[in-house]
Amino acid sequence: MKKILISTLILMAGLAVFASDLVIESKNQSFTESENKIKFDGDVKVTVDDLKVEGNTADVSMTKDQQLDTATFYDKPYAYEVKKNKKREVKANILKVSLITKTIKAEGDTQSIVFDGKTPVVVINADSQEYNTQTGVMNADGTVTIQYKEIETFSNHATIHTDKNGDLKNIVLIGNARVKEKNNESFADKFIYNPTTEILTASGNTTSNATMESGEKLVLKSAYQEYNKRKNIYNASGNVHVWYQDYYAVGPKITFYPDKSTGKPNEIYFTGRSSITQGVRTIYADKIKMTITPKDFQAEGNTRTVIKNVGSDSGMTLGL
Repeated sequence: MKKILISTLILMAGLAVFASDLVIESKNQSFTESENKIKFDGDVKVTVDDLKVEGNTADVSMTKDQQLDTATFYDKPYAYEVKKNKKREVKANILKVSLITKTIKAEGDTQSIVFDGKTPVVVINADSQEYNTQTGVMNADGTVTIQYKEIETFSNHATIHTDKNGDLKNIVLIGNARVKEKNNESFADKFIYNPTTEILTASGNTTSNATMESGEKLVLKSAYQEYNKRKNIYNASGNVHVWYQDYYAVGPKITFYPDKSTGKPNEIYFTGRSSITQGVRTIYADKIKMTITPKDFQAEGNTRTVIKNVGSDSGMTLGL
């Protein structure tokens, strides 16, 4: 059937915010006055600026002033936007495109992919996603998973910011959040990752499980954590707890530095009144340096050692 081209609707609707034509193509279209909707059926294609949406069926609601409001696509539609060499695509059961605010809302089994050329850079899956094409902000909700290069994330909510060229600016994860990279993973109430600086911050009930070169696990818990991927340096503050083999250390703040020769995390510096426990012995000090390889520690500043269960049942005396 003959395709219907509607390029003059933009003038009738007064959608000056687009600064370009709205083009809707389909095999069939109809207008239902009682519902105040234009309905499209069969190979529906919508083009607005760099945004294109394709689907089998769609309808466009009208405002009381007979302006085009929201285009809703059904039956697993597909939307994409191309800017320079960046491409963003969205798939879902239903897509709602606001023709006024230029936002796209995806509902049901949603997936967004950002490509750099033909290479997928970011893949986002969620129950629902909403993307503002003007601000470059994406909000995802409900079982959100993100794959960014070697980083995998899981959360209840995510906000993703991109610049005008489609490049990723930062990712914010909120609610039961988890970040995994290779054999290391972290848990927190909130994560913020900046791809430009490659700094990941975590706040609220943070726990990191790291695998050392030896294959041994190191567990780090604190109120706040920061990982600088470029420098391979960890910072943690707020009731910090560290477990490694038979070491258990506690302090207000730590910095985890890489080994100068291998570049792998190896030296943990505790600042502020801290303690380290090994077996029955606990050492308290103003500063503690804990080394992974070779495994040892050094304490300095008002040091105090406590050894539990020393002596016999009769206790230790001078024999007097």
